[in-house]
Amino acid sequence: MFTGSPFLLLSIISLAVLAFFIFYKRKETPGKNLTPIAGLAFGFILCGILFGDNQILGYSLLGIGVGLAVADIIIKVRSGKTK
Repeated sequence: MFTGSPFLLLSIISLAVLAFFIFYKRKETPGKNLTPIAGLAFGFILCGILFGDNQILGYSLLGIGVGLAVADIIIKVRSGKTK
């Protein structure tokens, strides 16, 4: 086991808890669905964490995920779909 294993395990557990709350909250509030771009960004960020051993690949996937999340936020703000 490498020295970053506890941090990797903690981040995976925290993302799983976050995903649970997102899907749990989604059932309570209709009309606030996760957009496909946001889902793709979440997937890229999760893959970036999972492939964190290879720094170039991990950071690239994290960067793509963050970029997609920011693009999704900009699209929502410009279309006026945020509260």
